[in-house]
Formats: sequence, C-alpha cells, structure tokens
Amino acid sequence: MKKNNFISHDYSIPAEIVIDAYKRGLFPMAETAFSKEIYWLEPKKRGVIFFDKIKINRKLKKMLKSCPFKISVDTKFEEVIECCSKLTANRKDTWINDTIKKIYINLFKKGYAHSVECYIEGKLVGGLYGVAIGSVFFGESMFSFVSNASKFALIHLIERLIVGQFKFLDTQFLNDFLKQFGAEEIQKREFKSLLNEN
Repeated sequence: MKKNNFISHDYSIPAEIVIDAYKRGLFPMAETAFSKEIYWLEPKKRGVIFFDKIKINRKLKKMLKSCPFKISVDTKFEEVIECCSKLTANRKDTWINDTIKKIYINLFKKGYAHSVECYIEGKLVGGLYGVAIGSVFFGESMFSFVSNASKFALIHLIERLIVGQFKFLDTQFLNDFLKQFGAEEIQKREFKSLLNEN
C-alpha cells in the first residue's frame, strides 16, 4: 500500500479535487478518528467486484427471499457515515475522522456520494456508502448492527449498479467478507487502465 506524500490540512476540500483524485486511482483516509488531517492512498493492488463474477451462496439466496430488512437509498446518508465511524469497545479507532465526514457529506450534497440503508421496524441496522463517478462505484465503508445487514446492503447496491450499467465496484481492499461475493484483487496498472476507460 502506498501513501501519497501529499497530506491535506485543508478541512474543506473542494469536491472537484476529491473526484479528480478518484479518477486517478487515489482515495482519502485519516490516520485516526482523532486527527483532522487526511492522506491519499494508492494501493499497489485494488479490490474490485466484476458483476459477471458475482457469488451468492445458497444460504444467503434463501435469506434474500425472506426479505428481513426494509431497504432505502440516500435517505440517511449522514447517519450511515456516522454509524460507519462509530467507536465501540472492540473498535477503539477508525480512519473516518471529521474531515472525511465533511468530504463525503459534501459529495453527497453534490450528487456524487450515495448510501444504502437497511432497517428493521424503522431502526437503521446496517448500510454502506460510496461514490459514483461515471460507470464506476467506489465503495467506502459499511456497517452492520445485526447479522447480515451489510450483506443485504451490498447485494442491493450491486443489483442497482447492474441495472445502471456500471462496469464494476471498487472495494479498495480485499477481505474475507468481500471474497464471498466474488471480489478479487487486480494490479494498480490494470485498475488505472479500467478507470481511463470510464
């Protein structure tokens, strides 16, 4: 993973600068929730989900039919990002600081950032947010307060991206949670090539 040498101390970064960074394969993160600075990441390998390689196991398919969650889009963006940044007894810190929150709330107001929300009996229990630029969706973070909520949010997002004829979903990094849906790693050069086609 490569940190760009540029560390931003401007706590009101214009949306145009952030969008341009995404188009070049960069995305912002904070070292800690307790700082105001951010830095720009450019991983050597990038996690992606190509829609022709989606995997959904039998158990989850069965669960999808039962529809345990009510799902909405872009109705609780600020609450979603707050939940994604929530500190708990098991998570003492996070990369989502106040500067990061301001960046994405601004992108949401300008129509670039979007959220998916999952509810049970009117209570927000899971969700995710990210950025749509052209035909690529750049996933940022997700949360789940009950089992499977983030899975349902991700599947709903993927369904919407397929209908919207998006090319792929950028997951930034690869982990076991994403692998179960068919996520894979590609080299930075290939990722940038895909962005240039966007």
